[in-house]
Amino acid sequence: MSSPTASSPQDYVQQTAVSSGSSFYYAFLFLPAERRAAITAFYAFCREVDDVVDEVSDPMVAQTKLAWWEREVEQAYAGEATHPVMRAIMPLAPRFGIEKRHLMAVIEGCRMDLQQTRYLDFPGLQRYCHLVAGIVGEVSARIFGQSEAGTTDYAHKLGLALQLTNIIRDVGEDAMRGRIYLPVNDMQTFGVRASAILDRQYSPEFRALMQFQAQRAHALYDEALAALPAADRRSQKPGLMMGSIYRTLLREIEREDFQVLHQRIALTPLRKFWLAWKVQALGARRI
Repeated sequence: MSSPTASSPQDYVQQTAVSSGSSFYYAFLFLPAERRAAITAFYAFCREVDDVVDEVSDPMVAQTKLAWWEREVEQAYAGEATHPVMRAIMPLAPRFGIEKRHLMAVIEGCRMDLQQTRYLDFPGLQRYCHLVAGIVGEVSARIFGQSEAGTTDYAHKLGLALQLTNIIRDVGEDAMRGRIYLPVNDMQTFGVRASAILDRQYSPEFRALMQFQAQRAHALYDEALAALPAADRRSQKPGLMMGSIYRTLLREIEREDFQVLHQRIALTPLRKFWLAWKVQALGARRI
């Protein structure tokens, strides 16, 4: 697998972050240069690996590419990085505690997308979310300047809340790929068939199911904020910015009556920037 070309690894990861249009970009803007470089490189890694699953239609090809990334991570931590993303990460990894196990966990989570399209219950879904979001939260908290051990619990709870919001937002898009991340037992409880979601059919039962998922996400946002040690509230502002942006998105989806099967509900870039700036300027006692 050949490495993409760019004028420098730093330029490459910056281009990846900007072109993604992700809400994470707005949280990065307020960081000091070195921390911003570290989180941008780590985000670019997550983006690259996630795109393997979302953009490669042949599962065998996707598996091969994920295996390539595993070898690249091994080589990078042995001092032989070749991909621009890994060349951007490695000089900063010791300073910010970005460990090989973190990157391997993200790859493992993405591999789950190739092997599993349904989750029987919420604990099963949590395992997936831990790998693709909880670990990301853990690394991000370190980069932002974590000083208290308890901040890791906050980061995992916030990562889970963010991922559940993504799942709620992307139900329709995921259905087009044959994936349903809503727990099967929740769907059974509310009387929603998988075929109805795959066919993008709305119903009162579907809306009740989605409201239940939203309430679960809201509870996690509250738990995350309560778990954040006071000593780390200032350093963790970028994560709180993400919480504010995503929870606002969740409320917008609720206002739109969970019309997520045929469209992707999103906030405007200006609104995301405003929400991020408010946390930066005023702090966040609630999100």
